[in-house]
Amino acid sequence: MTARIGITGATGRMGREVCRLVEDRPDCRTAFAINRDPPTERIGDVEIESALEVRPLLEEREPTAVVDFTGPESTLEYATACSSAGIPFVTGTTGFSDSQRAQLEAVGEEIPLLHAPNFARGVQTLVDVIGDAVRGLPGYDVEVVETHHNGKRDAPSGTAERLLEAIESAGEFGERVHGRAGDQPRQAGEIGVHALRAGNVTGEHEVVIAGNHEELRLTHRAEDRGVFAAGAVDAAVWLAGRDPGVYDFSSVIGE
Repeated sequence: MTARIGITGATGRMGREVCRLVEDRPDCRTAFAINRDPPTERIGDVEIESALEVRPLLEEREPTAVVDFTGPESTLEYATACSSAGIPFVTGTTGFSDSQRAQLEAVGEEIPLLHAPNFARGVQTLVDVIGDAVRGLPGYDVEVVETHHNGKRDAPSGTAERLLEAIESAGEFGERVHGRAGDQPRQAGEIGVHALRAGNVTGEHEVVIAGNHEELRLTHRAEDRGVFAAGAVDAAVWLAGRDPGVYDFSSVIGE
């Protein structure tokens, strides 16, 4: 069956990648591509339509899933619209507050919903193995460093947050220390967190585990945004037709 993908934020960095990828995949076609301020240009053969029309477009075009890379407020609006229309929703948006995250997860009670801070398969593998590394090196110092382009708003990144959660669930750690300045010696059990924003770096995440005169570095580097778009579209194809619920990208990779 050909997947019919709706795309939000179509003229953004990730929206453009998703548009191109959907058009290139033989098992997919674009149901619609929307943006809040649609330009007169097209992305390839894809016409960009107004986000104000999202609800009628959902009803008329009947996408099998919607892929979203926008911002927290917009994502919640699109997720709610998809919930009303009974359309599965995939989002890679990060930077949600706790209350916004709860609202997003509540949508999963009505429709299939998959939220991932990163759709790179290598990052999912890093999340899977980091717990074993921390458990195997008890008492070692842990630092997380992430680097992104100078336009990224949330810090630490959603992927760094996911790595931190995996680290904390695997050992006994105290507070997170964001950056260092002045007289600030390292305290036992803390996790150092560092966010770099420079140039047009697509995304790099490194976990440093050090102690006992040795050092382990686990690094993932994304060289092209297409890797995220490919994972998100894989997720959209996988999510179509599933029961309501909140799903994880690891399930997509598992199958």
